[in-house]
Amino acid sequence: MTDATYDVVAIGNAIVDVLADASEEFLASEGLTKGGMQLIDGARAVELYGRMGPAREISGGSAANTLAGLAALGHQCAFIGQVADDQLGEVFTHDMRATGIAFDVPPLKGAQPTARCLILIAPDGERTMNTALAAAHYLPASAIDEAMIGRAKYLLIEGYLWDAPEPRAAIVRAMAAARAGGCRVVFALSALYLMGLYRQDFLDLIEDGTIDTLFCNEEEVAALMQTEDLEAAIAELSGKVPTLIVTRSEHGALAVQGGVRAEVPAEPVARVIDTTGAGDTFTSGFLAGQLQGRSLKDSLTMGAICAAECISHYGPRPEADLSALVQTRLG
Repeated sequence: MTDATYDVVAIGNAIVDVLADASEEFLASEGLTKGGMQLIDGARAVELYGRMGPAREISGGSAANTLAGLAALGHQCAFIGQVADDQLGEVFTHDMRATGIAFDVPPLKGAQPTARCLILIAPDGERTMNTALAAAHYLPASAIDEAMIGRAKYLLIEGYLWDAPEPRAAIVRAMAAARAGGCRVVFALSALYLMGLYRQDFLDLIEDGTIDTLFCNEEEVAALMQTEDLEAAIAELSGKVPTLIVTRSEHGALAVQGGVRAEVPAEPVARVIDTTGAGDTFTSGFLAGQLQGRSLKDSLTMGAICAAECISHYGPRPEADLSALVQTRLG
């Protein structure tokens, strides 16, 4: 991959999503909190999978989903993540390459299987995620192509991967390569529970100027800044990062860039089918807008358009023509 130049290189969990409909009663019987995300081990994954209804398998992972959206919008992307030498690893690799995303990290051989996320979708479209990370958390620092990252426009880092020592070392190496090469670092906080574990680590990355663009939702930004006052959290944090994006689910999204603030409402949808990957595809649209030189508000609108398409069907990868949707809406 070192001979190519990419718009976005992303580091993230290489996961295959297994999605099934589930009633409120099923979630309660399994002791699951609707709308939550929990890490599970291999044994629990097998047990829960056996109790799930008919399922569909779709390659996922937060950063990988974002790249799928960016590729659909015409951007050149590369992915760095770890799969195992097994069937799901082959599925993930095929899906990435078929989308036009460069992915050549060698598969892991041994006992760890490819990561999978068992996603239970309630009647209102809310998803409950149960993730067995396995091979994804054994991404070595040697997988980082420093020359490729140095030539990319953006390096996108999925906060989920900060939760294991090997991929954390890989991320640190990648961020150093990005800073040396002038590549802008984009960091997604990913999940609220990470604030309880790594809040200070994330603040350190922000304070030392490593992060150029920060994506978070309103709960994450409040937890990061330790305040229930959303506006106070935004005001403080936006002074520390060049670009801050805060998603607010059905209430839309806002961004602050260089002291300029923009807000957009959520795009209307006929019916919410599955919210899996909505934040990831929002990131796709926003970054595509920035790469295309669009205004802050139009970039947010592109994010909202992509998120609306995502929640209108099962799975986190785009099914409609995102470029056509953007063209119709924004020109």
